Amino acid sequence: MLHIVDDEAVVRDALTWLATSRGIVSRAYEGALQFLQQVDSGDFDPGGDCVLLDVRMPDMNGVAVFDHLATRSLTARMPVIFLTGHGDVPMAVDTLKRGAFDFFEKPFNDNQLMDRVQEGLAGSRQAGEMAAVNARLATLSTREREVLDLILAGKMNKVVADELGISMRTVEVHRAHIFDKMQVKTAVELAGLLK
Repeated sequence: MLHIVDDEAVVRDALTWLATSRGIVSRAYEGALQFLQQVDSGDFDPGGDCVLLDVRMPDMNGVAVFDHLATRSLTARMPVIFLTGHGDVPMAVDTLKRGAFDFFEKPFNDNQLMDRVQEGLAGSRQAGEMAAVNARLATLSTREREVLDLILAGKMNKVVADELGISMRTVEVHRAHIFDKMQVKTAVELAGLLK
């Protein structure tokens, strides 16, 4: 989902229309605080999120919003593209160095902006998928992690059992738990997930 945060209704409407013309689902916010309430709810789109963020708003400036997202380690999950009507090159350079996805000065090229939004959504989707995989990995026990490492090394159950000093039946049980927790059916699928 594209989150459009701008205090000017005409800009929000134009960006919403532009996103819709590209098949991008969007939600518009008239201010930073309204957007941050959504962020704090933790309701993220599994298809990815991207933020078009105006720099100058009356309730809170865009840089402060970006800092809030960065503090919560959300800038990979919600790439931020800054929009400004006031060319501020040093601020643009600073935000890009600190992890902003891009910076556009108004008026901007509609196609270039939407191309970057689509790239941001794709990156967000990948970050979300990796976060989900890492969360599943965190559910594995220490022994399951050891078995996982040996499975990924291409070792057969008998070899895994010998290396870990456990029975082959125990390896099979661990393997079944790993596949279940990681939501895969084969070792090939598991390797693809963790590449």
